[in-house]
Amino acid sequence: MTHLVLGATGHVGSAVVDTLIANQQSVAVIIRDTQKADQFHQKGIKVIIADAHNVEELRQAFAQGDRLFILNPPADPSTDTVREETQTVNTIVEALDSSSIKKVVALSTYGAQPGEQLGDLGVLYHMEQLLSKLGKPVTVLRGAYYMSNWDSALQTAKTDGLLHSFYPANFKLPMIAPGDLGLIAAHLLMEHVESTRLYHAQGPSLYSPADVARAFEKALGRSVDCVVIPEVNWKNALISAGFSALAAESMSAMTKVTLDNPTQPDPDVLRAGTTLDEYIESIVRKEQGGNLHSPSLPG
Repeated sequence: MTHLVLGATGHVGSAVVDTLIANQQSVAVIIRDTQKADQFHQKGIKVIIADAHNVEELRQAFAQGDRLFILNPPADPSTDTVREETQTVNTIVEALDSSSIKKVVALSTYGAQPGEQLGDLGVLYHMEQLLSKLGKPVTVLRGAYYMSNWDSALQTAKTDGLLHSFYPANFKLPMIAPGDLGLIAAHLLMEHVESTRLYHAQGPSLYSPADVARAFEKALGRSVDCVVIPEVNWKNALISAGFSALAAESMSAMTKVTLDNPTQPDPDVLRAGTTLDEYIESIVRKEQGGNLHSPSLPG
């Protein structure tokens, strides 16, 4: 039995791959960029080159495995991200419909819901609905707000002692380390083929932007203040960071929905172990090794 991983080069997908390998599973990764193949070849992992925009390439890729992890590829923020990501969802599901894949684990998000220009909330809800009509065993894993969304705040926290946020300083929301999400997804993929349902996964606590600032303070050894960006300035802040006008609009709408209607996950939510302090400390250590360079984006 071979597990296929679509989206293996990111934080979550790489953790899925590593967990499967650690459990002595047969793994093949589906990637678009041939330049990223070496990192997998060095681990003895089979690489399948396929473009998530190409149905036939995906069909050929899916024919080479039995179970599939799906992480819909994020679009370049300078594009119309909702349109681009909806197209890849449609392509993936079309290729999957005629495949021999026996089980699917798909990564979605807290708060997924129908709606236009709601960023991942709308795109991933659309994905969930399409997958539910395939007639295949599908597990949907809705992950909380990624702790890695704060990675880009490291530089301003380090140099200016500032952390910019769209959310109020004391607004608590569920967060999860992406590595933990990948670990959970891999174990769901290894479950019995008929063991499927909708899951929510989050870290050990709820965290606020003020908690993130304190975590940076602890890891950096300097004071860090949380600066809240007013809603009226969200779109301009995103456009200044390289987002297209449409992408900025959908990101702002998604943030507004999350702020106004905090998600209440099911009571048996899956709890991950990595704390916010542990995650922030890990990215600070990585940056000190010269490996983390990102434009500053507000959380």
